[in-house]
Amino acid sequence: MPARRPAPAPAARRLPNPRLTGLGGGLFCGLVMLVLGLLVAVAFGASQTVYGVLFLPVCVLTAVWVREGDLLTAPVIVPIAFAVGLVPVADDGDDGTGGRLMGLVTGLATQAGWLYGGTLVAGLIVLGRRARTVHRRTARGRPQG
Repeated sequence: MPARRPAPAPAARRLPNPRLTGLGGGLFCGLVMLVLGLLVAVAFGASQTVYGVLFLPVCVLTAVWVREGDLLTAPVIVPIAFAVGLVPVADDGDDGTGGRLMGLVTGLATQAGWLYGGTLVAGLIVLGRRARTVHRRTARGRPQG
């Protein structure tokens, strides 16, 4: 009697594993951060700390989901997306475009810790993935024996 294999896990239990191009990763990260910025502005009264905390998982997902050929784009994408999503959260000061721009610059300056932290997380994940890829390629090229 042949051994029975366990049934595959249902699709609902599997985590998504998309592979995004550099452009796709930029669009994903930018749009998610913009939506999160809008939600934070409405639900939390434009709390930049909440926005910064929500930025970290987006950095991780972007670095994990970008395909191997575009790995080095992830640490470049995430700070740009942080700035895009910060626009609705930044204080506009009721001075029109100049006030909005000044609020954005102030937000970038005061939330630099979250910005650098998320970029560092994305960079470390990318470096780890790149090292694993290089190791696999060199192991595949070595003669066995």
